[in-house]
Amino acid sequence: MSTPTFEKNLTGLLVVDPYNDFISEGGILWPLIKEIAETVNCVPNMLTTLQAARAAGIPVFFAPHHRDQGPEDESNTWKYIAPIQTWGHERHLFTAGSWGGTFRDEFTPLPGEIVAQEHWCSSGFANTDLDLQLKRHGVHKLIVIGLRANTCIDSTVRFAVELGYDVTLVKDATASYQWEEMKMTLEVNLPLYACHIISAADTIAALKQTAA
Repeated sequence: MSTPTFEKNLTGLLVVDPYNDFISEGGILWPLIKEIAETVNCVPNMLTTLQAARAAGIPVFFAPHHRDQGPEDESNTWKYIAPIQTWGHERHLFTAGSWGGTFRDEFTPLPGEIVAQEHWCSSGFANTDLDLQLKRHGVHKLIVIGLRANTCIDSTVRFAVELGYDVTLVKDATASYQWEEMKMTLEVNLPLYACHIISAADTIAALKQTAA
């Protein structure tokens, strides 16, 4: 894959699920992704990519997962629910109002940055206003970072391509529970969809060219 060009008037950075439960020590899911996240420097790479996008004047968008409402959660009344949703609900992932259900401090949105509606399952686009927000801001190219590689990242990238976006996935700014999941996402599935799958270093270098 060639090195991408990130035009300021066309490109947006999409940060998926930067919750404490995912990417902070003490988070519910951190023990499951810690080995891979630390090996690839996922969180530092997410942060440096975010900082580089901001410095380049690239608009930033956040795609947050549904925050569990406990006994009052709407999913309690659903007739059908996916296994991944049941698994998360039983473990109270991303509980609303909790530390775990809050973005890690370094990923707190700045004024003017867009937080899309929460997605119910894996795709940041399904049943949210993310596509509308991106189009309202003239974004046609996406740089995607965040969690989890084989679920929300995979689904969000595929959905973005279905909607006509040019997608760059930052391969070391994501993580998953098992190396097999990373391999399938980065080497088998998403090369069919993402125009670019590159490192944070290469992404930042391209963003610096944008800022120049």
